[in-house]
Amino acid sequence: MIYSDLTLSRKLERTEARANADFVETRARLDPESGAAWIEVGGAYAMFDGPESPLTQTFGLGVFEEAKDEHLDRLETFFGERGAPVFHEVSPMADASILQLFATRNYRPIELTSVMFRTLDRDVAETRQRDPELKTRVIAADEADLWARTSAAGWSTEHEGLADFMFNFGQVSALCDGAHPYLAELAGEPISTGMLFIYDDICILAGASTVAEGRNRGAQNALLTDRLRFAASRGCKLAMMGAAPGSQSQKNAQKNGFQIAYTRIKWQLFK
Repeated sequence: MIYSDLTLSRKLERTEARANADFVETRARLDPESGAAWIEVGGAYAMFDGPESPLTQTFGLGVFEEAKDEHLDRLETFFGERGAPVFHEVSPMADASILQLFATRNYRPIELTSVMFRTLDRDVAETRQRDPELKTRVIAADEADLWARTSAAGWSTEHEGLADFMFNFGQVSALCDGAHPYLAELAGEPISTGMLFIYDDICILAGASTVAEGRNRGAQNALLTDRLRFAASRGCKLAMMGAAPGSQSQKNAQKNGFQIAYTRIKWQLFK
């Protein structure tokens, strides 16, 4: 049995931090003028991927060692020098002293995330019957743009004006060293994407997106099952993912054997 405790939180937070650091390093390699960079402070990984990027924040603050004023001084300087807002996603397993520290420095909670996990073996069960014309696969080396276009098309349906941003984001994500970008195709047409990152014996699932005309065809369930099977075949013992509390993504994950480890809070510095 795996318990939702500090040991598990350290594994999950570090895995997500490594995935985001991988992305930032890839951005810096592909676009040196972006200024993308990351640092480690007090056990937390602080990522800068541009002022508007959802990756520009920290992971693991207060989990590996007690957060202190000097840690926050360095982190706030790191983001401030780059013209970025200051965000920290914090596990409830962090030392409780972090709450008072945030209060004295004018931080406020702005977002919640369900952090979920499940153990893996090679026999990952299918949760629903699959359309025989629905296939999933890891993209070829020259298909990063195809993956990014499909991902962006799914996001832009619900979030107007995000198409260009998500296309660029997807291009970088698909080229990360630890990434295995998955594509779902229905009768040969790309309809859905899913990302898999593997670090040591833990994997993280992200990048779920489905174009409007491809929804309710079982693509995301197929992608979830096949990514877990692939990760298990590579020796992964644990899988993780995040979702908004009570969302359809969370429900889909729970149907596929995931359980909630804890609810993480995102904090923002208000000046």
